[in-house]
Amino acid sequence: MTIRRNAILTITMLALAAVSAVGVNFVSAQQADAPGTVRATPTPTPTPAEDDEIIKIDTEVVNVLFTAQDRNRRLLTDLRQADVRILENGTPQEIVAFSRQVDLPLSLAIVIDTSISQERTLPEEKAAAISFIESVVRPKMDEVSIISFTGETTLEQGMTNNLTRLRRAVDRVQFVPPSGYVGGGVIAGTPPISGDNQMVAGSTAIWDAIWVTSDEVLGPAPEKTRRAIILLSDGMNTSGRKKLDDAVQAALKAEAIIYSVGIGDNFYSGVDKGSLNKISERTGGRAYFPRDERELRDAFKQIQEEMRSQYLIAYEPSDQKRDGSYRKIEIQLTNQLLVKDKVKVTHRQGYFAKTAAKK
Repeated sequence: MTIRRNAILTITMLALAAVSAVGVNFVSAQQADAPGTVRATPTPTPTPAEDDEIIKIDTEVVNVLFTAQDRNRRLLTDLRQADVRILENGTPQEIVAFSRQVDLPLSLAIVIDTSISQERTLPEEKAAAISFIESVVRPKMDEVSIISFTGETTLEQGMTNNLTRLRRAVDRVQFVPPSGYVGGGVIAGTPPISGDNQMVAGSTAIWDAIWVTSDEVLGPAPEKTRRAIILLSDGMNTSGRKKLDDAVQAALKAEAIIYSVGIGDNFYSGVDKGSLNKISERTGGRAYFPRDERELRDAFKQIQEEMRSQYLIAYEPSDQKRDGSYRKIEIQLTNQLLVKDKVKVTHRQGYFAKTAAKK
């Protein structure tokens, strides 16, 4: 599955251009880790006796970002390593690093539903998205892509930190009524006799959009970045080949958090809160359900604050097999005062182990 373009460039060239834009920073990131990201340092192996067997061990380090909120949903910024513990598949793991993260570069994809249900709210969505971009993007550090979707997914703008290009891309996003659509007493075009293209144009393939964004847009992003998808949709998936679980797995493989902003017609009706909550919680994000334009802007503000108020916990998994299996992650509070205060910890629920390199 690939993204349909408004421009001639292919997704491969856009991905290469995004990597090129990072330039020297990406190369240096391969040579020296970004702040807060931990890699295991191999212990020098003693020279073995002549008949000793040499065993090479390549350890893996798992980095997990998480947030903590009190019962009033206020972000906590003073947690200590002793306040938490982390488990993989139910087994406690040894923490090798713990820190608060505020300066990691961001790689964001803003994914906008332009189906019929968004016709009346799209102008407010676009205005809030532009305001969010202008307040979040830091020159030479962060990058954003703009994606729109109905039954098909369109890359409006590949990864860039150029605010002018991002504004133009958001401005280009619009609701295009399918032929035969009746809105405001006006019939758009001639009603079709048949055809799959027409059915696609009037449908909503949310999970396809999340899957292809994770795989083709965020997948090629630089490794040492905090990756996130901001999904603007009512959560009503009506078409497509992918299921919610497929979208979650693609996001986890891309190490992307999904923040959902549930918006339906006139903000009030027709929002599938269950689906949006599920895809956000399983990837370590949150879902917001604004009722008007003010709450929509507040949701974007909270997303920005949350991305700047995360903790990084790193551990070397006791299971070092590179078998590509899914490993469940759980962060538990060990500080009973925090438990009593009903502090909630949010993080991705798992990850896929790497596979052994082919010889």
